[in-house]
Amino acid sequence: MSEANERNEPIAAPDADGNGTTTDPTKWGFEEGDEIVPGRIALKKLGGGYDYEAYLTWDEKLYCLVVAKCLRPHLIGDPKALGAMTREAEHLMRLNHPVVVRGYDAVLDGERPHLVLEHLEGPNLASLVRRYGPLPLEQLLPLTLQICAALHYLAGEEVVHLDVKPRNIIMGAPPRLIDLSVARSFKRAARITGTVGTDAYMAPEQCDPTRAKIGPAADIWGLGATLFHAAAGRVPFPRPDYDKDRDRDKPELRWPQLHTTADLLRDTVPYPFVEIVSQCLDPDPATRPEVPEIVAAIEPLIAALPTKPVLRRARPGRR
Repeated sequence: MSEANERNEPIAAPDADGNGTTTDPTKWGFEEGDEIVPGRIALKKLGGGYDYEAYLTWDEKLYCLVVAKCLRPHLIGDPKALGAMTREAEHLMRLNHPVVVRGYDAVLDGERPHLVLEHLEGPNLASLVRRYGPLPLEQLLPLTLQICAALHYLAGEEVVHLDVKPRNIIMGAPPRLIDLSVARSFKRAARITGTVGTDAYMAPEQCDPTRAKIGPAADIWGLGATLFHAAAGRVPFPRPDYDKDRDRDKPELRWPQLHTTADLLRDTVPYPFVEIVSQCLDPDPATRPEVPEIVAAIEPLIAALPTKPVLRRARPGRR
């Protein structure tokens, strides 16, 4: 990966011939058939966030569909945005786990900085729950083990994801934990002094870093909030009176997890699952369970499901 370009002049997005412009300086506006860079052809826009646009892309070298995660044009000369993309690229190139999204390439210089990620088929967990309601146990319990496996691996690599949430889980086979854009090493996470993450899935120490240093326990909290959402169809700490423009500077409204307890899960969920989710949502990061404890609580439940694999059976030395 090469050094980032520090140029600040605006970059024009292509028209259908690859040479046109868009009047919005925050968007590339790639259309089907436009070249992002030579050998990478945009097919359609998949979505985007504050810093990025994501495009379904054909990669001539890989000869397959990929996702190009493109830094927005008005940010290509922003050292902070380029630094974040560089950090994400470093994580993607280093990490390798079946339940963590894979990265194939990173272009960090030139006029169109972007990451190349695997293309994943399937809805995200948030969309699935919104459309069909809470997950049945046959989906919920295996999903718990699979995301636990990803978080255990990340912790072993001394990486904190910091944005574990339903939208960042693609429900494939296996599911994938995606979006490492705010992930940090343990050392960098411990030095965070501002807020980072998605409000409803942020551990209390992410909402207010003066409470405790941020570390892997923050991902356990995010896991708990995600599992609650998957099991109940709603977030564990609702904020019905919150207005993001009016109340953004009111932490007691923006982050109810700082001062309230989680809603109750539905009574159709087994008590051991309810209990372990509650422990994950403990406001004190020091008392949240680690992955092996969560797995130990879930294994008896998943073992009772018909013909479902149990993680314990695949581990050496266990019968």
